[in-house]
Amino acid sequence: MLSFRTFWHDLKNNSSMLIVATALFVIGIVLGIIMVGPLGDYFQSQLQQLRGISQQLRSGNHVEWNYFLFIFFNNAIKSIFIIFLGIFFGVVPVIFLVMNGMVIGYLLHASTLQGANVIELIVKGLLPHGIIEIPAILIASAYGLKFGKLILDSMTTWNTAGRERLKTERRHFLRSTLPASLWIVVMLLIAAVIESTITYWLMQA
Repeated sequence: MLSFRTFWHDLKNNSSMLIVATALFVIGIVLGIIMVGPLGDYFQSQLQQLRGISQQLRSGNHVEWNYFLFIFFNNAIKSIFIIFLGIFFGVVPVIFLVMNGMVIGYLLHASTLQGANVIELIVKGLLPHGIIEIPAILIASAYGLKFGKLILDSMTTWNTAGRERLKTERRHFLRSTLPASLWIVVMLLIAAVIESTITYWLMQA
């Protein structure tokens, strides 16, 4: 039940929502680039908070370990919440995807305006861990969107056959969240290890 094969099979069945999640994330990146001016103060305040957290993490004796714990638990908890908060008609995953995309878009564009080498920033600061972390977040959000769609469909389907079909789909979906949660956490664990070591070392170089 918790095997990777089961997770992969369920993920393929949820591929349409994964495409939607990816599209929302990309839209967020584009909006972050376009709205550097109007939302600059907000994003700067968010980044300032992250800098404050980063300084606290650096103050310990085991910096990499501090980063790992913070990154892993922060991402894992948020991702699992996003799956089940999809029950609110999928609104929370939509906001989560767009906002995270906007932060990345803003950060990349702001770095360009400041004369930073964006290609180097992507290769060193995002790609090593992001190649695993971003898909994990997209998958979690896709499950949240699927949950929201099932709730909406349940509220708008009145015929007996349709409601029975949705009842079966909901049951299968809730079972599928167990292997999904497990493998998403595993992916985020690997990503956190990479981000707290390889990414951290590359950005210090």
